[in-house]
Amino acid sequence: MKIHGSCLCKGVRYEVTGPLGQSAHCHCSRCRKWSGTAFLSYAGVAKKHFRWIDGEDLLGRFPSSERIFRVFCKRCGSALASWPSDPTGESVWLMMGTLDEDPGTKPSLHIYVGYKAPWFEITDDIPQRVELRD
Repeated sequence: MKIHGSCLCKGVRYEVTGPLGQSAHCHCSRCRKWSGTAFLSYAGVAKKHFRWIDGEDLLGRFPSSERIFRVFCKRCGSALASWPSDPTGESVWLMMGTLDEDPGTKPSLHIYVGYKAPWFEITDDIPQRVELRD
């Protein structure tokens, strides 16, 4: 199994060679601001099954918290991944909108709905978690 992904300008490309893990719609304010949308859809993947195949020199990184930095294309601004700040972290989270093929999975959870945009209504039957941060 191989799944490919890329940024809007196609300058950055990546490949996933193993199964995707949990996928969800995140409604936290950081994800909403980063994506510019009501929520951000992501899927986890083990680092050992992920690699950049083109454009690594175009990658920008932004530390959005002590635990996570966000990876984006410096040329077109596409949000590509969230990466653990801890180098021993075993997973990365890919932005599902950057996948070039059907990943064979769909988000199964809405998370941080306590921060949901007030102008957006969740109308599907996917389970919701309200967790709040300090």
